[in-house]
Amino acid sequence: MVDALTRSMRASHVLVAILVAASLAVAAFGVATNDTFYLRLATEALIFAGLALSVDILLGYTGLLSLGQALYFGLGAYLSALVLMVIPSFWAAFAATAVVAALAGLIGGFIVNRVRGVYFALITFGMAQVAAKIVYNTRALGASDGLIGVPVININLGIASVSSASPAGFFLFVLALIVILYALSAYLLDTPFGRLLIALRANEARIPFLGYRTMTPRLVAYVLAAMVAALSGALYPMLRGFVSPELFFFATSGNAVITVVTGGAGTLVGALYGSVLLTVLKSVIGSYTEHHLIVIGLLFMGAVIFLPKGLMGSVRPLIERMLAREPKQ
Repeated sequence: MVDALTRSMRASHVLVAILVAASLAVAAFGVATNDTFYLRLATEALIFAGLALSVDILLGYTGLLSLGQALYFGLGAYLSALVLMVIPSFWAAFAATAVVAALAGLIGGFIVNRVRGVYFALITFGMAQVAAKIVYNTRALGASDGLIGVPVININLGIASVSSASPAGFFLFVLALIVILYALSAYLLDTPFGRLLIALRANEARIPFLGYRTMTPRLVAYVLAAMVAALSGALYPMLRGFVSPELFFFATSGNAVITVVTGGAGTLVGALYGSVLLTVLKSVIGSYTEHHLIVIGLLFMGAVIFLPKGLMGSVRPLIERMLAREPKQ
């Protein structure tokens, strides 16, 4: 028998496959029309989808609202930029980001997991604000101007290489990396560990009666979310060639939360679709009015009122029912 969580995960995998197919079509269209702008925009949407994915790991599965995931996204971006400016190697930057993010997530997890509810959200917000202020006032990190001059790199994949200056090539590389982060997160959350996180969200007080500690799974989930956010952020300077203290600001974390709620909290795939939708809306509406945030805010309110489970939270049950149908004999 397949339980509800596994069925939901399989439906999410189908939706990811559809997104990948659509992304490949976008890449092909971009190459055919030599459209650099929209390929770069789509790449940025995927990078911020990784940040939203980290938020969904906490919010959707453990019920923890983090208002400070920008801390790890910005940490990954700055660390990647610093490494690339010394050693222009993707793998060196990525490895350094993974190690530092795990350590930072472990330290931050011990701090924030001492509290619950709104206090958790406020402490994560506070830590991100402290980091933003430090970076903003540190001249060695470019202060308010950020770090500029991140070099173009060639990413060695063994049998081939991809240049970060190639719009289509780098887009496909980022797509593959974000799908891998999604797959690893989905695999981990579809284990007994994932079911323990859901149990924590449902009723934390009863978990000790099952023989489990509550601190450990929450800490692991927090470290996982920190690493996903940081590794996604590590891609940002490769795309834009610079990093800014704004990556640490609350707007970055807030947009990620909006993305997850709109796409569907607890679906994982909703973070990917939500990021693409939010990026497209900003670009399209922003071309008509500078007050595009008002329109996006109204659309977000409508999504919360009329689609409380989010877009993918509403679509996924349809996919589940399709997968549950037995083939005709």
